Amino acid sequence: MTTRLTVRHLMDPDPVVVTPDRTVGELLPLMNDRRIGSVLVGDQAGRLLGIFTERDLLRRVADAVPGWRNYPVADWMTRDPHTVGPDVGWEEAVNEMTRRRVRRLPVVDDGKVIGLLSTRMLMARRADFLNQQVEARTAELRRANDQLLARDQEVLYNLRAAGKLQMQLLPHAPPDWPELRWRVHYAPLDHLGGDYYDFAEPTADHLGFLIADASGHSVAAAMVATLTRFAFAEVSRGTTSPGKVLAGMNERLQGITEERFVTAFYGVFDRRTRVLRYASAGHPHPLRWVADGGQVRPLVSHGFLLGVVPGEVYAEREVTLSPGDALCFFTDGLVEARNEIGELYGEERVTQCIEHAANTGEDLLDHLLACQRRFSSGVPLSDDVTLAVCRLPIVEAGTPRTGGGWPHPGTR
Repeated sequence: MTTRLTVRHLMDPDPVVVTPDRTVGELLPLMNDRRIGSVLVGDQAGRLLGIFTERDLLRRVADAVPGWRNYPVADWMTRDPHTVGPDVGWEEAVNEMTRRRVRRLPVVDDGKVIGLLSTRMLMARRADFLNQQVEARTAELRRANDQLLARDQEVLYNLRAAGKLQMQLLPHAPPDWPELRWRVHYAPLDHLGGDYYDFAEPTADHLGFLIADASGHSVAAAMVATLTRFAFAEVSRGTTSPGKVLAGMNERLQGITEERFVTAFYGVFDRRTRVLRYASAGHPHPLRWVADGGQVRPLVSHGFLLGVVPGEVYAEREVTLSPGDALCFFTDGLVEARNEIGELYGEERVTQCIEHAANTGEDLLDHLLACQRRFSSGVPLSDDVTLAVCRLPIVEAGTPRTGGGWPHPGTR
């Protein structure tokens, strides 16, 4: 699309051109009928000889002798007038007419007359030309926008489909163990997320729980989370050692996460002893509600991120759980939520929420999420959020199980 406005776009391409022997009297009715203020004077070869304008007429007619109408136009025309080329820009043509103090410029190309430019044409045709340019550009932008919208819809459709497929990779339900009651909240920031959690049953008496977080979110993080799932599935079945599972995942993730990394926490619960052995790869420490004493304690363990340092050894720790205890696992999207003044939600507030839920009998997972929402006051989250709550109920064998909340006071 042409964007530079030139004389060629604005000139009259078919001006009136007369020979120099035409009389003034012949030209006046012609100019009146055509409603034009000038005619060009040229020879048979198309070369410009002069221009005859209303100004030429007024300048000479006052002093003319009778019979002036029979004078040839060659006597009254302006000889060798200023001209302009067809490829001169609009602004340059305006400046030339201003500088020369003329209202009309013949347009000459290769020595021949091809048009006439006037101030009236400059204004009128410039407006028309610019309107055409705007309409053409608008149509072009509309087509481009339609293409972008169509592409955006296609990408959105594919992301939604991929998000549904990613959800299929997550456990549909925790293993049905009466000793443990689970509730899980999984909320990717976009259609795809970098958080991942999973269960493993390496033996009939051991239940493993993994929570992991690939750095970032959306497509790239989701791909890393998928690789994490495959690595976990491969190494978790053959051992009850959390440290060995994380070490095996670390080796399998070497060199394939590029600049990205994965944090993970993995714990294995022994139903016979109620011992939880665990190890961490740079993941936020889970929090344990200790029913005997009413305290919240972190499950502290240290280890380097997955997929970064080859041969990393992940130290194991263990804790014996009791009926009434609860465990809270989460990714950093929970504690890194911010309010309208930029404050972090933080682990301390999570601890306070756990204590409040324990003292009031509220459902722990629902209460934690409600506390975070109240704190954020509508400020959008900046990362995926996964929250898993596990409780050891205070129930006798054979008592029907209820939801994932706290036991009511006095329940045994």
